[in-house]
Amino acid sequence: MTAEKQSALQTIEEKRDLVIEIADKVWEFAELSLQEFKSAKTYCDALEAEGFEVERGTAGIETAFTASYGHGRPYIGVLAEYDALSGLSQEAGLTERKERCVGGNGHGCGHNLLGAGTFAAALGIKAYLEKNDISGTVLFYGCPGEEGGAAKAFMARDGVWKKLDVALTWHPEDVNEVATGSSNSCIQIQYKFTGTASHAAGAPEMGRSALDAVELMNIGVQFLREHMSDKARIHYAITDAGGCSPNVVQPRASVLYMVRSNHVAEAVELQKRVDKIAEGAALMTETTYERKFIDGLADTVSNFALERVLYRNFQELGVPEYTEEENAFADTLADTYDHSAVPGVAAENDEDAREEVEKMQKAYGHAMNGFLAPLYQKDAFQAGSTDVGDVSWLTPTAQIHVAAWPNGCPGHSWQNVSCDGSEIGHKAAVHAGKVLAAAAIDILEDTSILDEARAEFEKRTKSGYVCPIPADAVPVIPD
Repeated sequence: MTAEKQSALQTIEEKRDLVIEIADKVWEFAELSLQEFKSAKTYCDALEAEGFEVERGTAGIETAFTASYGHGRPYIGVLAEYDALSGLSQEAGLTERKERCVGGNGHGCGHNLLGAGTFAAALGIKAYLEKNDISGTVLFYGCPGEEGGAAKAFMARDGVWKKLDVALTWHPEDVNEVATGSSNSCIQIQYKFTGTASHAAGAPEMGRSALDAVELMNIGVQFLREHMSDKARIHYAITDAGGCSPNVVQPRASVLYMVRSNHVAEAVELQKRVDKIAEGAALMTETTYERKFIDGLADTVSNFALERVLYRNFQELGVPEYTEEENAFADTLADTYDHSAVPGVAAENDEDAREEVEKMQKAYGHAMNGFLAPLYQKDAFQAGSTDVGDVSWLTPTAQIHVAAWPNGCPGHSWQNVSCDGSEIGHKAAVHAGKVLAAAAIDILEDTSILDEARAEFEKRTKSGYVCPIPADAVPVIPD
């Protein structure tokens, strides 16, 4: 490791308390998607105090922002998220369920750590640029609404990511690894049906049931399932069943649909078929409906060239280290769920890698995965969705996972929230920042990395980006 890189990473260590302070503030705020006003302000104020130029309201989204430092190319973007989830309020550092606020929100996906970690990375990259006075710009993007809102996809529609040479990010997980592989694209639409109320016994012929329309739509989609790709998925939730009086013909009802497919272009076409089913349900019941676009996001495009750079730096920096007390806490917490999983994308897709990871788990001897999983550079697929996918269609993109939870910890769980406000979570954020900053410095020092990453990107995205966001759509929250 060069002295210049060591100096930049030392800056992150010196700013450790600030990084943790931000992570904990955002953890306490626990603001839901597109409502992260306090969290966004916390970041903007801190970034301005650290010498970044901050632009608020990126892409017309109130809780989005862009902070930049430097001059000229390459433009290196680091991506932050900071939204929480409903119903997951939890005290930090406990091994049993205890809500801070009954029915409140919590950071069950670790986005308080995610944003803080990329903040740390931005500080490290800035320190390198400042000290060495070379061409290059770091751009820190505040991306709200990952759990529902897909701000990165709206930014993609508006061309925000096209200016970047690379984008780097990370996500808290139960394993230390370089992430790779594609994910599902996803589109969410809410259908709000309106009918006519009437006495269900006295004058049923006068009523037009919006709930009937919802149920017929659901039946229509059930029949559609036979005639779509085996990688596609359609989920739904009835968000308004029209009330609790069975003797009233329901004049209103609504259903929220989520259409997924491995490729965003296929999801867009499948969504059109779901729209036709909604239209048919309205015709059959003589109701009307409103189609409310919620969000949409694309599948993820891997970039092996960038992933190799991340892995080299992850190897050199190692993984977070835990005290006896922290390991004991993680072991006890893991007993609250099934923690028998063998983690990581390599183990999921390669038998030899799986055996290697199992040996490392056994050697470490605790529920935390205190090791770096093998690098996997073949095709892989995960069924979940992330709006990082839209970024990856417009610029070379790569990300890492850093262990912030014990092995097999359920996603979106109170156990995650407990860890995200603990020292285990803090260590993950700081370490992720160091790995991302170190990789960015390699990119700044060696332009051949950019050339290789761009060539791979052009090959993988030659079919072109199909944006799932309509031109007139704005980020909204489902009713």
